[in-house]
Amino acid sequence: MKTVYDFIVKDIKGNEVSLSQYQGKVLLIVNTATGCGFTPHYAPLEAMYKEFKDKGFEILDFPCNQFANQAPGNEEEIHQFCTLKFGTEFPQFGKIDVNGENADPLFAYLATEKPFEGFGKGLKNAALKKFADMNNKAFGDKTYIGWNFTKFLIDREGKVIARFEPTMDMDEVKAEVEKELAK
Repeated sequence: MKTVYDFIVKDIKGNEVSLSQYQGKVLLIVNTATGCGFTPHYAPLEAMYKEFKDKGFEILDFPCNQFANQAPGNEEEIHQFCTLKFGTEFPQFGKIDVNGENADPLFAYLATEKPFEGFGKGLKNAALKKFADMNNKAFGDKTYIGWNFTKFLIDREGKVIARFEPTMDMDEVKAEVEKELAK
């Protein structure tokens, strides 16, 4: 049975990294952007990382520029932005595509394990859906991720156990992470 540990990704310097090095940890894998309305998620993500990293928790950050060009910089520029503005210390990887023919295999796998079920209720979420649908039309049946800051929770065995859309309250995400860490 496939797990996230079967994937190799690239770090911000282009070096290959096997996700097997995270075996036994609870992971939150996130596609991010520096110029998005959800970019402030970096603050609660970093707070969660600081609180839980000594309990076997890692956040894996994958910048992506496929959503209205909201991550236009190179890896170093993105990394500097995140560390200077939000003080991020969690691992950041190379910029990737999460949708389309060139979608990173990790994100195709994550989204296949936990498919998109919507952004939730409310006017704001409906507006995001409309905008995301227009943006993602180009990816057709290879649309795996709806928008920036989609998060996947991975258990200590490398299985995808939850998907959180960017519209999910970060306190709810934190509560799910805490539950998984307590197991």
